[in-house]
Parts: sequence; C-alpha cells; structure tokens
Amino acid sequence: MKTLPSMLSPFVRSDAVGAILAEVFLHPDGEFSLAELARLTGVLPAVVHKEVSRLVGAGVLKDRREGNNRLVSVEPSHPLYSPMSEIVAASYGPVPVLRELVAGVRGVEEAFIYGSWAARRRGQPGSFPRDVDVMVVGEMGVDDLLAIQDQAKQRLGMEVSIHRTTATGWQQRAENPFLAEVASRPVVELWRREGR
Repeated sequence: MKTLPSMLSPFVRSDAVGAILAEVFLHPDGEFSLAELARLTGVLPAVVHKEVSRLVGAGVLKDRREGNNRLVSVEPSHPLYSPMSEIVAASYGPVPVLRELVAGVRGVEEAFIYGSWAARRRGQPGSFPRDVDVMVVGEMGVDDLLAIQDQAKQRLGMEVSIHRTTATGWQQRAENPFLAEVASRPVVELWRREGR
C-alpha cells in the first residue's frame, strides 16, 4: 500500500509514519493498540502494522502483547529519542496536541487545522509552516480558546492562532469571504462532537 510522502518533514519516511510517531512520542507514558493508532491517525490498519513493525525493529518503538492486543509505546532509551521528539513535535505534533486540548472545551462542536500546515499535511508542497491556524466551530468562551492557544504554543514551540465561528456561521460560510476561503482549502480534522 502506497502512502503519501511527508511534506512536513524530510526526516520522516512518510506522512503515515509522521502521524504514528506523533501519537506515540507526544504521549511518552502511554501505550497504544494498533487499532487505536489507526483510528487516531486515519492510517489504514495494514499500514500501521507494517510501519509499527519497522519502527519496533529499529528500536524507536517498543511493543508488548496483552491478550490479542499488541500495545506500542515509545522507546525513551533510543539514542535519538530527544532529537526525534523535537522533530516529531514540530512537524506532526499539532494534531494530537490540539485534539487533546480542544476535546475538553465545553461548547466546541468541531475543530480543524487549516492554512499552510494543513496544506503540507494534505500533500501540497511548499515551505515548512511557521504557524498553525485552527478553526473552532461552536459556542465557547474566548478565555477557553486563549488558554488552548497558549498551551498549544508552549507544547509545540510554534505560533498557534485559533479562530472561532458559530455553528450557524459555519453552515452559512458561503456568505462570509474568510470562512468560504477556509472551507475551499485543505483542512485536517482535529475533533468533532459525536452525532455531528
């Protein structure tokens, strides 16, 4: 199965590997089943299995069996653990970090990344993005969004700009030039309230 090359980092083999590494490296105390990694990353299960096996073989990740589940975690004793963590956080970190921060905010209906970071993640070539643009749809407080923005900046080490619109505003986005432009470009979904 062919996977897209990484447009976010020339140091990462493919977009699928970048997404897998981000989930595992940004939760160094966590363990993930292969099914969970496939769900979180949107990568096909067969690709997750293949890439995880390669990363375990290289000593970057470690795994263990629990019943029928293969649980995967980061191998912090790998000699390149620190620099790899920095590269993964700077390139693929926005999705797991922002998903985690946005999911806990009351009033958020959905959230996604747009702009240059989303374009690189969706395979469009270009220079490395210097910031991450996030759109949050719903009824949420400005203080909550500013707190998320500040936490994301600290964890990712890059500028994060969060914009918001109401669910009605997003449904009527064709009437708003800014929202229409956002909707016409590549986006990367972060979180969506169930049933939406």
